[in-house]
Amino acid sequence: MQANDVRVLKGAAVPTLVVGLLAALIAVFTTGAKGALGAGIGLVLVAAFFTIGLVVVSWAGRVSPMAMMAAAVLGYVVKVLAIMAMLKAFEGTTAFDSRVFALSVIGCTLAWTIGEMRGFMKLKMLYVEPEAKVPGQGRG
Repeated sequence: MQANDVRVLKGAAVPTLVVGLLAALIAVFTTGAKGALGAGIGLVLVAAFFTIGLVVVSWAGRVSPMAMMAAAVLGYVVKVLAIMAMLKAFEGTTAFDSRVFALSVIGCTLAWTIGEMRGFMKLKMLYVEPEAKVPGQGRG
C-alpha cells in the first residue's frame, strides 16, 4: 500500500473502531454480554471486509485504472455475497444478539464510509500529471 492509502485506511478505521466500541459498551448495559458480543462481531466483520476491499482496490490501482474499477465492482459484489452468506449462517444463532449485531454493522459501515470519504477528500492527489506530454503536439 502507498502512504496515501494507509492514510485513508487509518482515517476510516479509527472512527469505525470508536463506533464499534461505543456500540459494544451501550450493548453491555442494554442487552448484556450477548449484545456486546454481537456488536464486537459486527465491528470485526465491517473492519475486515472494508480493509480487504481497500487493499485490493489500492493494489489494482497500481496495475491500471481499468483494473481498479473492475476490482472495485467485483469487490463490491463479493462483499455483498459474503455478507449475505454470513447473515444466513448466523440466522438462528442464540450466541449473540442479532439485532445489536445488525445495528453495529450499520453504524460501523456508516462510520467507515464517512471516514473513507473524508480521507479521500483530504488527500492532495494530482488528477493530471503536471508536465505530461500530449500526443500529437509538436515542440511548439
